[in-house]
Amino acid sequence: MQNVTIRLVEKHDLPLLDTALRALSKDLSDTHPASIAFLEQAGFGHTPAYYALIALTSDSAANADDLCGAIVFSPVMSTTLAATGFYVSDLWVADAARGFGVGRQLLAHAGDYSRTQWGARYLKLAVYDDSNSARQFYARLGLTARIGETTMFLDDVGLDALKGDA
Repeated sequence: MQNVTIRLVEKHDLPLLDTALRALSKDLSDTHPASIAFLEQAGFGHTPAYYALIALTSDSAANADDLCGAIVFSPVMSTTLAATGFYVSDLWVADAARGFGVGRQLLAHAGDYSRTQWGARYLKLAVYDDSNSARQFYARLGLTARIGETTMFLDDVGLDALKGDA
């Protein structure tokens, strides 16, 4: 595999990020309602809701043929750890780039960025129960499930219901 360059996503890279996230959704058999407009609003507005890095196999002008990975992450904070961290919501590596350390490099670069920007001292992510290869990959890197912790979720209908009579 050629040398891999990893860099922060800029606005003009959003089509590449969208390509990566659509490929991840396809790999996971997920729906993918996110659009480039959504990615721009969420990542490049007044208060960015995420940061992203892309991995490219060439130093030339980035195009989809050079795209070999992407990661989307955001700040997270824990009072029980008395620390800030970063939450990885999406990590994708192209089939042809798997086994070359691209996923590890993306996680390491996201960690470095998070440490520099908000003093991150830990990484947190969720992985699907049936994603055995992802679970094995994360375990090889030293990630473990937190005992006694379950990820909970409330959609926008539920958020609106919170405003009701309490």
